[in-house]
Formats: sequence, structure tokens, C-alpha cells
Amino acid sequence: MRNLFPVLSVLVAIVTLWYLAVAPMNIRSSLDLAERGGAVVTPAGARERLEVSVWSLMLKNPEHIAGGYALDRPRLPTPVQVGQELWKTTGAMVLKGRAMSKRSLIYHGWITLQATLWGFALGTVLGMAGAVAITYSRVVDMSLMPWAIISQTIPIVALAPMIIVVSSQLGIEGRTVPKAIISAYLCYFPVLVGMVKGLRSPAVSQLDLLHTYSATGLQSFLKLRLPSSVPYLFTSLKVGIAAALVGTIVGELPTGAISGLGARILIGDQFGTPLAIWAALLAAAVLAGLLVTLLDILQRVTLKRMGIQA
Repeated sequence: MRNLFPVLSVLVAIVTLWYLAVAPMNIRSSLDLAERGGAVVTPAGARERLEVSVWSLMLKNPEHIAGGYALDRPRLPTPVQVGQELWKTTGAMVLKGRAMSKRSLIYHGWITLQATLWGFALGTVLGMAGAVAITYSRVVDMSLMPWAIISQTIPIVALAPMIIVVSSQLGIEGRTVPKAIISAYLCYFPVLVGMVKGLRSPAVSQLDLLHTYSATGLQSFLKLRLPSSVPYLFTSLKVGIAAALVGTIVGELPTGAISGLGARILIGDQFGTPLAIWAALLAAAVLAGLLVTLLDILQRVTLKRMGIQA
């Protein structure tokens, strides 16, 4: 309960702000719909209302504010509407035995998850390998780390199409590999930084003690540096898995894919269905939460077996 209360408090605050934002976001659409239905709104005419702020429209038409919470295609849907759409494309599909239907977000989530896990694995391996090299080589530290930092300043939205084009020119078929590369690109940096911090965390006195025992470099790594880096590694892995998921979703946008959470977001935008977009976004958030939770459980079990308090 001590850990649950802060999470629920933040969730309540987010939902409250969300509900408050629905009214100004949807007031114009609500007034347009009411005017078509014969109601009197102030000012009359959609063009005239474009020149008036949403706050003024709400003050002049308070009776139509509630209509913004029940639109079929709202600019900003309510949490209830998003929840209903999410249930319709997940839980309801499971009850109907169509969990892996192409209309189900479970199917699209599975497509996204596969590329995410491949990218996460690749980014983790590259990040850990780079961290070891940086820790043991000053030349690598001075050459690799600046480039690793600079690489993160490149917008992934601009880089993703380039990776897809290059992959196509190299004859790489399918969309999983380019998405995994984009996912790994976002994942490897937090793993690299966290692992470097962890490998450098042992005190000088601890390293000197192993030196007096005539421990080799490999023994020092396996007995001291690697165990010391485990808490840092898991912390960076939690950041990395979330970044990998974002990379996969971004990688699905310019590929013209019809499967995956990113594809659902793009299709929802093209066909003007905000509820589909928000449901896919919420599904991605739930998926990220599950992945981070699994890593947190794995961290607790691993640290407990190592005798380290999580």
C-alpha cells in the first residue's frame, strides 16, 4: 500500500486534468453539432467561433459544455471513451475468441512486442559491450562516449526513414529488422551509461584488495565489477525497454505497416478516428508498464539471490 498510494495519487491527478481538458478541447465541435441540431449558440457560425477563444465560448454556452464529453469523434476523448474503445479491441475480442484478429490490439501489440524485444536484446548487448570497452580502455572512452552522446541528439523521427531505406537497399526483407534497429538505437544509450557507472562503482580500496590477492583482470571483472554493476544495469534496462518500445512504434510509422501499435496510430490519424489513436496509445503505455514491471520483478529476485537489498 505504501508504494501503491503514490501511484494512485498521480493517476487520479492525471485523470482529473484529463477530464478538465476535455471541455475546452471539444467545445467547438460540441457547438458545431448543437448548431446543426437547431440549437442556438453564441456566436452563430463556425467561422465566427474560430475567432473566439475556447474560454469565451464556454462562458457564453455553458449548456453545451456537456456535449463535448459525448462526441463520437472528439478532439480529446474522455478516459471512459478510451477505456471503452480499449476494451472493445482487447477484452471483448478475447471473449469472442478473436484475440489475434487484425482488429484486436492484442495482435498489434504482439507485432510491436516482437520487434521491441529484438531491439532491446540488440541494444543491451551493444550497450554492455561498449561499457566494458569504455571501462577498460581510456582510448575507447575518449572516442566512443562523445559519439554515443552525439548520436542521441539526432531526432529518431528523422533517422527512422533513413534506416528503413538503407535496410531496403541492403536487401533486408520484412519490417521487423528495421524496427529492431531503430529500437536498439534508442535502447543502447541508457544501458551504456548505466553499465559504465556500475562497472566504475567499486571503490579503489576494493580494487586494491583484489590486486593484493593477485587477481587477474578477468577475476576482478567477474568477482567485483560485474556484481557491482547489476543494480545499475537493471535501472538502465527499465529505461531501455521503454525506449525500445518507443523506437519500435516510431519505426512503424514511416514503413507503411498495417500491423503494430504504431500502424494503428497512423491509420487512426489517416481515417480521423481519435478513439483508435488513443486506445493504441493507452495499449502501448500498458505494454510498457508490464515490461518494466517484469524487469523490476527480475531485479528483485536477482538482487535477493546475490544478497543485495533492492
